[in-house]
Amino acid sequence: MPTIKNIIIFIAIGTVFVLIYIFFIKPSPPVDNLISSSSNLSEQSAETLARNASATQDFLGLLLSVQNIKLDDTIFSDEAFIGLRDSSIVLIPDGNEGRPNPFAPLGTDVVAPPVGTASGSAETTETSILP
Repeated sequence: MPTIKNIIIFIAIGTVFVLIYIFFIKPSPPVDNLISSSSNLSEQSAETLARNASATQDFLGLLLSVQNIKLDDTIFSDEAFIGLRDSSIVLIPDGNEGRPNPFAPLGTDVVAPPVGTASGSAETTETSILP
């Protein structure tokens, strides 16, 4: 029985060493360069120019086909469209939305003067926030 126990202990210790090697000691494989250089740059640039010219021609053809689109604007004179009303809600802030600088330490908030006031009559007040 002690020999089986010893074998299991040695296998467990070996497994731990293998895992330590795999995750911590083994160097990572080298990363391939993202930029490759070649001696035939003139061939590549000619091929790139040909591809760009083809893409330019495709884009111009698409742009010219869009020019011929005519939109029907009779919907704007329809009674259903004319009967639409604006029902938007105007939101009025309460005035207590939060701190001027939420990252400032507590008790050091300085309230800036309103934008439309004269610079000589405006006062800065410090507000302290009790925890």
